[in-house]
Amino acid sequence: MNRTERSDSIQFLRERFDRMVSAVFVDFAGMTVEDVTKLREEFRKVGVEYRVVKNNLVHHAVEGRPYAGSIGTLLSGMTGIAWSFEEPGIAAKVVKAFVKDNPKLKIKGGVVESDVLTAASVENVLATMPGKDELRSTLLATFMAPMQGLVRQLNAPRQNFAYLLDARKRQLGGE
Repeated sequence: MNRTERSDSIQFLRERFDRMVSAVFVDFAGMTVEDVTKLREEFRKVGVEYRVVKNNLVHHAVEGRPYAGSIGTLLSGMTGIAWSFEEPGIAAKVVKAFVKDNPKLKIKGGVVESDVLTAASVENVLATMPGKDELRSTLLATFMAPMQGLVRQLNAPRQNFAYLLDARKRQLGGE
């Protein structure tokens, strides 16, 4: 790799780390080409960018960032990085689901904003975070709950009156 290619690669990585919401670092050693291709397809489906990187170039790309010193533990051996640009947990969810069928894929750790996560944190915390759609539906349900309660309270007297009439009808034997 000549200096221009090296500089371009570092710039490419730097741009990805600037735009990312989260990044998941994986070790893909021992995986077949077909498995890696399937993994890339899964990432593409959800809008996650995945690259196999040289560890040394990543070190240079993250210089000056708060996590630059602690990211070194993630950069050993074969490294692939999955960057998520919208939802922090989406890359971790794809990796966690993929690991079930392909145990050769190993999670090394991750970065969210400026925090470095362990492999266990990526798998147990980041991968279980609700996505945008889940959060929106929860927020909508929270906003609708008081209105639904009000409608129930307004309908309660009529409903109770209907129950009263039905009970009286049964009492008089007019079923």
